[in-house]
Amino acid sequence: MPWSAGLGGPAGPDRTAGSDGSDGSAESSRTAQSDRTAESDRTADSRRFADSGRSTDSAGVPLDGTPVRDRAEGLGSAVRRLGDTSAGRPVRAGGARRAGWRLGAVAALAVVLTAGAVVVGGLREEGRPSVAAAPPPPFAAPPDGLRAGDLDRGVAALRERVRAQPRDFASWAALGSAYVEQARTQADPTRYAEAERALDRALALRPGHDGALAGHGALAAARHDFPGALRYAERALAANPYSERALATRIDALVELGSYERALKAARDADARRPGIPVFTRYAYVRELRGDVGGARRVLERALVSARAPGDVAYVATALAQLAWRQGQYALAARRCAVALRADPSYVPALETRGRVRAAQGETGAAVADLRAAVARQPLPGTLVALGELYESQGKSARAREQYRLIQAWTRLARANGVNPDLDTALAAVDHGDAKAALAAARAEWERRRTVHTADALGWALHAVGRDEEALRYARRATATGFREASFFYHRGVIELRAGAPTAGRRWLERALGLNSGFSPVGSRDAGRLLEGLR
Repeated sequence: MPWSAGLGGPAGPDRTAGSDGSDGSAESSRTAQSDRTAESDRTADSRRFADSGRSTDSAGVPLDGTPVRDRAEGLGSAVRRLGDTSAGRPVRAGGARRAGWRLGAVAALAVVLTAGAVVVGGLREEGRPSVAAAPPPPFAAPPDGLRAGDLDRGVAALRERVRAQPRDFASWAALGSAYVEQARTQADPTRYAEAERALDRALALRPGHDGALAGHGALAAARHDFPGALRYAERALAANPYSERALATRIDALVELGSYERALKAARDADARRPGIPVFTRYAYVRELRGDVGGARRVLERALVSARAPGDVAYVATALAQLAWRQGQYALAARRCAVALRADPSYVPALETRGRVRAAQGETGAAVADLRAAVARQPLPGTLVALGELYESQGKSARAREQYRLIQAWTRLARANGVNPDLDTALAAVDHGDAKAALAAARAEWERRRTVHTADALGWALHAVGRDEEALRYARRATATGFREASFFYHRGVIELRAGAPTAGRRWLERALGLNSGFSPVGSRDAGRLLEGLR
């Protein structure tokens, strides 16, 4: 799996869509977002984890009050237990824990603001996006403007609200969206079942409620059900054309379905309706997918100027760092990571990105430290592969294999909670697992969504089983939009060589290393060796 798959790959649990918790209505949406809108006005040039048997109280609120941070620290151990086969006992993934109109919205907003936490209509995510998620294209999720403690207090406040007012549909919608945010920020898919129950409760109380529909869209995107995410987003927008969460989810879904032209149109539409950081970052990613790196950078730089909350600064600065890293601009990427980590020292995507930058610069010890810290907080496939390949490049094969085994554990955990992890499985398994299983997963994902990332994964999986002529068609499709991704160039170069085109193969390998010579400790090394052999 190319290292870069964790930066700029498809959206995952760390890259869910939406920043708009529960709009409640167009009015509550405008109220909850007024401060950010004011900031946007000053920068107008920028426009354009849940056990099914978990006990609940009389209101249907889960009684598990585990703080978010404690759950996060326990998640890495849970993934490791799932991945531990040393006892010779089969692992059962199902054994893991599973997971009026204006007045309701205003009351919910007041309750949460009093807690100093999440606001109805104003939940923020890293998206991204990644949101690991991702995610996550890096811009495919909105910024995480809340620290984990704030989110924890916000969830607690919303839970108390729905206990006291079990028919408050706006608070149920906000709670559901907050659970999606917890799943994303803690890489904990077991929260999705709770999110679904809360959002369903909101719709049962108020059918057609735009906040609940938008929350369902974000949940579907987090589970990689992108057609479902698009349907929910469209329904939410029919009820409230200014729902920021729905506008963002619509862009994410179209990107992840490979409908790039429609995604660009949706980004422009969202920019006209609700300009702000969640839209700016998506707009930038759509432009990057089309090869417009300069345009993407300009949009992100303007978004950074407009960012005020520490979470927004950390998110946008990290997006800029990832963009620079993909272009091989390591010094610039390091400076952007420093900005992000000054704003929020606990921001995992910035920590992970800094680890990748340090690895590319030859600072292996520091890179390992950063990636280990990121994995401890969010044990997602992309980060696990990154750390595993770094160990592999150091000759620490046993430590590398441990990281790759944990990917399988994460996959079982994700499937047990309704997440489709086929693309993650394919990318990891091609290089660090079962190539035939990788091919099956990549084919299944290609039937669902035809993006440059699924084309790259399918082409690389076909190559791994020796079907290079067929693989070449997909490798060419992965590089057809102008998206500047060194791992795609590397894969195409290898496939061209194996398909009998040494000149083309050499050219693509040179492009990969010329763009980002440190795109992967293993991939970069192998690309260099191949070029030496050709010379």
